[in-house]
Amino acid sequence: MNEVLEKIKELRLYQEKALLKLGRKFVPSLTSDDILQPNDFAELELNPHFRYEEGLLHGIQSVEAALQALQSEITTKQDHFK
Repeated sequence: MNEVLEKIKELRLYQEKALLKLGRKFVPSLTSDDILQPNDFAELELNPHFRYEEGLLHGIQSVEAALQALQSEITTKQDHFK
């Protein structure tokens, strides 16, 4: 499970960098914190390509959170049976 989570983390970090790079094509001063609130920038808010890439990031983040929760649940159950 740790190896899977590590790969998911790599995907998330890659997508975060890709989204920031894309966003900077429209807003050169964009920061990594800014991509958390793209609605603050009209150039991003209405940009379908940026929103698509943002959706990919959100999907990866959802998978990562779900796997972390599963890992926690498994660990809790294992601890319970010790």
